[in-house]
Amino acid sequence: MIIGIASDHGGFELKKILKEKLSSQEFNVIDYGNSVNEPGDDYPDYVIPLARAVASGEAERGIAICGSGVGASIAANKIPGIRAALVHDHFTAHQGVEDDNMNIICFGGRTIGEETATEILFAFLKARFSNLERHDRRLKKLEMLENNPFA
Repeated sequence: MIIGIASDHGGFELKKILKEKLSSQEFNVIDYGNSVNEPGDDYPDYVIPLARAVASGEAERGIAICGSGVGASIAANKIPGIRAALVHDHFTAHQGVEDDNMNIICFGGRTIGEETATEILFAFLKARFSNLERHDRRLKKLEMLENNPFA
């Protein structure tokens, strides 16, 4: 599985840790930046390329990290085809994929510990979309909204 990852300075240290854990499990990780811990950087500069990569299929899933995870989630969800969420628990990590086909998980580098983030991340990566009719129906409504937000 190809996993994209991105962070600003607020998530830089957590990103390094998660990249190492993913690589040790033989995931192919593409880092969309930042490549250095730069205190004045801006999360959209890294999260948006990540989200575009996931939307285009260049990466199957994505991990977006900023200080709180909120900005990363907002930025990622601006890209059509992205279903990103800030996640703090194991249930939401797999349920978000199973029911809502979540394709980017967001973390707050300043709000979550590395062990919890790792556990949640692997729950997200192991989960698969259910393809149940009710979930497909809901996603089609969201897709219609993406294609015509003012209809």
